[in-house]
Amino acid sequence: METTYKTSTLSNGLLWFGAAISIAEIFTGTLFVPLGFAKGFLAIILGHLIGCILLYYAGVIGAESHKSSMESVGFSFGSKGKTFFAVLNVLQLVGWTAVMIIQGARAIGILLNTNIGIQSDLLWCVIIGISILIWVAIGTKTLEKVNVIAIGGLFLLTLLLCYTVFQRTVLSTVSSDMSFGAAIELSIAMPLSWLPLISDYTKDAENSKVATKVSVLTYFAGSVFMYAIGLGAALFTGESDIASVMLNAGFGVFGVFIILLSTVTTTFLDVYSAGVSLKTIDDRLSENKMAMLVCIIGTMLAILTPVEQYENFLYLIGSVFAPMISILIADYFILKKKEISKTVDVKNFIIWAIGFGIYRIFLNVDTVIGSTFPVMIVTFAICIAANKIKRNFIR
Repeated sequence: METTYKTSTLSNGLLWFGAAISIAEIFTGTLFVPLGFAKGFLAIILGHLIGCILLYYAGVIGAESHKSSMESVGFSFGSKGKTFFAVLNVLQLVGWTAVMIIQGARAIGILLNTNIGIQSDLLWCVIIGISILIWVAIGTKTLEKVNVIAIGGLFLLTLLLCYTVFQRTVLSTVSSDMSFGAAIELSIAMPLSWLPLISDYTKDAENSKVATKVSVLTYFAGSVFMYAIGLGAALFTGESDIASVMLNAGFGVFGVFIILLSTVTTTFLDVYSAGVSLKTIDDRLSENKMAMLVCIIGTMLAILTPVEQYENFLYLIGSVFAPMISILIADYFILKKKEISKTVDVKNFIIWAIGFGIYRIFLNVDTVIGSTFPVMIVTFAICIAANKIKRNFIR
């Protein structure tokens, strides 16, 4: 992928639609069942609108500057300061790679245990890991052609899954165990998880601004669709495990194909962006080779460690990036900081630390629009105010 080749708008759209079609997104959709379908679907739409607007502006920074996500962080935090976030980004991407691989392996195991008597997390972790390596090795130029077939087939199978789920009558009863604000937060979570990655792809697009819009729109449509399937599966089948829904619906090999391919297309973005972030830390490194290394490490973690215990750490690291992106957006679009002018921007690191602290506090506060979005707005406002005060003080 280290080439001057520019990706087409179609390629970017397929890439992000593939990112959205994920077992993790379907599972998150099942958590909305306490709200019922109408209210739950409304929360999904509103949360995704908020999350994808922020995702769009993060993507525009890469599209205009032609810099990767972690390179552009240098605008706000300095040429050395960006390394801090690049390291944390690599840590979270290695972790999410492991989580996605083990989730996919276990889901395939549920299907195959009944269908052909095979169940082995080790076997399927290795198969998924190798498949991701192949995806990395293909390269963006060839991957565009492969994705037309792969994502097209995957979409048709998810349409069949959607039909299978929604043709049934409601089984689950609606309770009040989840607030609307908490549901909004869950809906925002997935688009926000891609904020530290999107510029890695929009920076190389032929028509970068159009590609950014298409990337976000296709992700929005795909992610809302996946959440809705999860919500429908929980309400209409009484199952929260999508692999069990596929099993009971007799999907068999088609279910395996959905889980395997959706895991590969989503996790590919994690491993490739980890490679890009590592190259930001040391320019001598190869993006492709580092992406492959991250895939191998993630696969080994999935096989050898209790990844579920790692998820809380991943969410903690994830909370790093909401205030970081808020500062970057404020600096780039409002304060017009479009060059790296410092080694370490101490002022912005202090603002980021305040935003991080507010975020941790807001996790225990139930608002009608969740906790992440208000924290980002507050951090954004602090950044603008701090720069205004600094300018007045200098005068």
